[in-house]
Amino acid sequence: MTSSREAVEQVFKQERGRILATLIRVLGDIDLGEEALAAALEAALVQWPSEGTPANPRAWLIRAARNKAIDRMRRNALFEDKRAEMEAEAALEREDAALDFDDEVSVHDDRLRLIFTCCHPALAVEAQVALTLRTLCGLETEEIARAFLVPAPTMAQRLVRAKAKIRQAGIPYRVPDAEDLPARVDAVLAVVYLVFNEGYAATSGTALIRRELCAEAIRLGRLLVELLPAETEARGLLALMLLTDARRDARVDGAGEVVLLEDQDRARWDRDEIREGLALVEAALRGGPAGSYALQAAIAGVHARAARADETDWREIAGLYAVLRAAHPSGVVALNHAAAVAMADGPEAGLRLMDALAADGALVGYHLLPAARADLLRRLGRLREAADAYREALALVGNDADRRFLERRLAQVAPARS
Repeated sequence: MTSSREAVEQVFKQERGRILATLIRVLGDIDLGEEALAAALEAALVQWPSEGTPANPRAWLIRAARNKAIDRMRRNALFEDKRAEMEAEAALEREDAALDFDDEVSVHDDRLRLIFTCCHPALAVEAQVALTLRTLCGLETEEIARAFLVPAPTMAQRLVRAKAKIRQAGIPYRVPDAEDLPARVDAVLAVVYLVFNEGYAATSGTALIRRELCAEAIRLGRLLVELLPAETEARGLLALMLLTDARRDARVDGAGEVVLLEDQDRARWDRDEIREGLALVEAALRGGPAGSYALQAAIAGVHARAARADETDWREIAGLYAVLRAAHPSGVVALNHAAAVAMADGPEAGLRLMDALAADGALVGYHLLPAARADLLRRLGRLREAADAYREALALVGNDADRRFLERRLAQVAPARS
């Protein structure tokens, strides 16, 4: 029974995004789509263990969700008149007839439609990103709140208001026309980037890396490059994700523990992703003024080109971060710049920048700031201060693998007294 349940949950995890996107497009209502899909999952948990996994799990779940949605429409009188209800049912029937077609290569993918819908300019940018992470990728409200460094109740209200706005304003589920694309691209790229970040360094849970989210973000990145061939930042973002994802197999050891960049076995880096990423970043940089993603990809490219950690050109990285910080200032960029300065000019130089950043208060609640300060204090031999900073980071960290790493470092600078 346990293995059957795990099989259902695995299929659901893999197919959830595309199924929900299809249901939302057809139903025109996010809440109804989510409720119908949840009901379909419950049905699968009951039927699949005894009847076996269907040949086309995605089609089965969409059909089940379709039936649940129709039942809900009839039961709650969701539509104002019978004609509207019949039209919705007919749309669902048409979708059912097309389930066996493979449209994964189409840029008019349902998930892409849903991203552009959630990133409609009628919504605040923060709501656009949060809603897409919730609906398309299935991130929990708490996970999205951590990504935004806001309280979970604040994020919950933001999601409720965003869904209500889409429903009340009648925002269509479609990819915008060509003339409307430029105004919508920034938020869409931000969505894809945050999806990748949550997959590459999960904010909570037992696993450091959620590979299905990384794969989803990269797939969406490829779609955006195909849809927006003139958009250099789309290429820059895809390059950044590929160059970063190339290191994923070396980021944890066999026990699932964190391995720092300087200690990683670079033979385990994915050379195909690195080659593709380097070509993309070069094309992005040639295409015009470097944007945020292209600059970050250039930084990742410096790491990728170093055969060994001690061959890394940290001065070039610090210079690229300085350019990025000037053009696209943020607390996280400033922290990364300080860390690169520490590697290029010594820990004291980096610590001065991090102390100023901490005093500014821009990264309150972000565990990587005290963790980075702790590492520099450790390298300077200021062990008591390092221990305090590690404890501060531990009070903020949400991921179990990161927590264990910080606990090991704390034990090194503050060994238990008998």
